[in-house]
Parts: sequence; structure tokens; C-alpha cells
Amino acid sequence: MIRETCAHGYPYPDLDTSMGRGSWDAALLAAGGGIAACQAVLAKEFDNVFWAMRPPGHHAERDYAMGFCLFNNISIAARWLLDEAGLKRVAILDWDIHHGNGTQHIFYEDDAVYYASIHQHPHYPGTGFPDERGRNNTNLNVQMPPGCAPDEWLAALDKIILPEFERFDPEFLLISNGFDAHRLDPLGRQLLEAEHFAEMTRRVRHIAGGRIVSLLEGGYHLDALGASAVAHFKALQEDD
Repeated sequence: MIRETCAHGYPYPDLDTSMGRGSWDAALLAAGGGIAACQAVLAKEFDNVFWAMRPPGHHAERDYAMGFCLFNNISIAARWLLDEAGLKRVAILDWDIHHGNGTQHIFYEDDAVYYASIHQHPHYPGTGFPDERGRNNTNLNVQMPPGCAPDEWLAALDKIILPEFERFDPEFLLISNGFDAHRLDPLGRQLLEAEHFAEMTRRVRHIAGGRIVSLLEGGYHLDALGASAVAHFKALQEDD
């Protein structure tokens, strides 16, 4: 359906998602690039990869586009790691300000993937509640009210999410890396700066032995997006 919609130039498959004639190729590159990044890390060509692509993916469901997202890029990468690379346990950390409804739904009954999201609530898309734990408790939602200080985000990561990942012991970490919790972002009401995305990155670099692929999700203030992306990338490259 997405390919046909793009080919005919229908601009809006839903109220939040626009596409044009080039969107099909862009979406294939976004999803395929995530797989290529995972291949490169497994082959030890790189320690980790930040794939800064568009369109984003974590709102896309199995069978329809949603929320600026055409394909669920991170879910496609996780599925490849399990089915093609033969891994047994993959963790997905989503710190976009919006809950990744598509990623949660895709893996909710699959305990080979641990999906953990820290997101603003209430906010679009209105999903992601703490009592939604998934198969064998491999789904975790941490809700942050508007106006949270950066230390509250870091504490949630340290005290809630990281202990769960340590228990799960993933072989690979994928990051749904949205920068829309930045204080300047027009779609959020949080107080993070670029340096806080760098600090969150440092605190997860040890997960899965450092085998990490980070995929860009949201971020709608261009200066804040650029500064945060650079800070995240530099933190990924730091020596332990």
C-alpha cells in the first residue's frame, strides 16, 4: 500500500504522515541502512553505528504507516538480528519523547526482544503505560510528566531501565534515538540539552558489550537536533 501511495503521489496515508513520490525509496534506504549498520557492527567493521536517517520509524505498525513513520526501521533491524544473524536476545531502548507504539506492538509477545521506552506522558500517541509488561516482562514503559529535569531522565535510566537490561543480558542494543526531549523542541515539553543525550549515551555504552546501533527518530528543532546528534555521536566514540 505504501509503495502504491507513493507512486500515485497521494500525500497523506493518515493525518500525521505525509509522503511523496520519493518516499518509497527513502523509506527503503532508512530500513535497509539499519540492517547494514547491524551487519557492520557484527562484522566488527565498527564498534557501533549512529544511522542518522529519515523517515523515522517507531510509530509505524506492522501493516500501516503512522506518526511521520512509514516502516518501523528499528523493528526491521531487530528482526534481522534474530532471524538472519541468529542472535537470541536484542534490547531496544527508546528515548524519543513520544512512545514507540509500533515497536511495542510488534514485539509485545516476543520475549527475544526487550523494548524499554522513556517518554513524555500525556503526549502523542497516547500509548505506553507502566502496566504493559509484555511476554515474560520484556516490555517496559517509563512515563515522564512535562517539565522533568534532566536528572530525572538520568535517574529513570539508571534505576529502572538499566537494571532490567542487565537482567535480560542482550547480545545487541538498538537505540530509538529521538532528540525531541530537548528543551527547544516544539513538539515536547522537557528540559534536556545536547549534553544530556551524550550522558545517556555514555551510561548505556556497556550494554551488549558495546554492540550498539542507534537509529534516528524524532527531533524537530534543527539546531537542537544537530547539536544533540553530534553530542550523541561523540559519546558513542569515547574510549571507556
